[in-house]
Amino acid sequence: MNPLVESFFDSETSTVSHIVHTGAGSDAAIVDSVLDFDPKSGRTSRESADRLVDFIAREKLTVVWHLETHVHADHLSAAPYLKNKLGGKIGIGAGIVEVQETFGKVFNFGLDVSGTGAEFDELFADGATFRIGPLEGRVLHVPGHTPADVAYVIGDAAFIGDTLFAPDLGTARADFPGGDAHTLYRSARRILTLPGETRLFLCHDYPPEGRDVVMHTTVAEQCAKNKHLADGIGEDTFVEMREARDKTLALPTLMLPSVQVNMRAGQLPPKEENGVAYIKIPLDLM
Repeated sequence: MNPLVESFFDSETSTVSHIVHTGAGSDAAIVDSVLDFDPKSGRTSRESADRLVDFIAREKLTVVWHLETHVHADHLSAAPYLKNKLGGKIGIGAGIVEVQETFGKVFNFGLDVSGTGAEFDELFADGATFRIGPLEGRVLHVPGHTPADVAYVIGDAAFIGDTLFAPDLGTARADFPGGDAHTLYRSARRILTLPGETRLFLCHDYPPEGRDVVMHTTVAEQCAKNKHLADGIGEDTFVEMREARDKTLALPTLMLPSVQVNMRAGQLPPKEENGVAYIKIPLDLM
């Protein structure tokens, strides 16, 4: 059985969230949800997440999973908010343990983060399977962008996070801690060995002027047209391009807030004695 997919684009972070289901009244999964965050004021809000809630209510869906493709560096996850409202379990790739170790040191978290991924309900190993009602999902470990990246293959659909973008944009960067361009190439090629008609649902799109937002492509389209990874582009050529390009890129605007929240499964930092939660910003480190 192939899934139905409803996709939502958040223009503030250029993030695409997806709801996977089989029709009205069925079980469902939410992939890569967004918690609204204003970096200028530090205020959070939930308009983006509530769009998903409204769709789920209209379709009378039962949420069984909140799936994260990786620890996002460009938006905060709304998974805890949605879990509280809708139920379901939060899952991520088992590589979260490495991310927690690496960024736990960056933020000097100590015991504030488990280091074992215990903040999540499920840590998926490569090849793990899970169910969304009659649908079976399969997990592909696709590191390179980060150590924890996974793709979720569900019927003729795959939710691929940041590994690949729309064909005219190419691929994600590989210069974050734990990232690697060689590994990213091999992970992307692994995704591109899926059947050509497989729908690839993206986590982001940054459309150039004059182009509509792209929220999914196919394996065949990526193999034919991806500017960084089309068939015939070898690993050495890709790595040379990717590493040179990454040296020109600034850190994402929301990287420091996002990573420290998302490595906690989307939980905001605990409130201090004055009742206020605080984001940590390391100075002169990154």
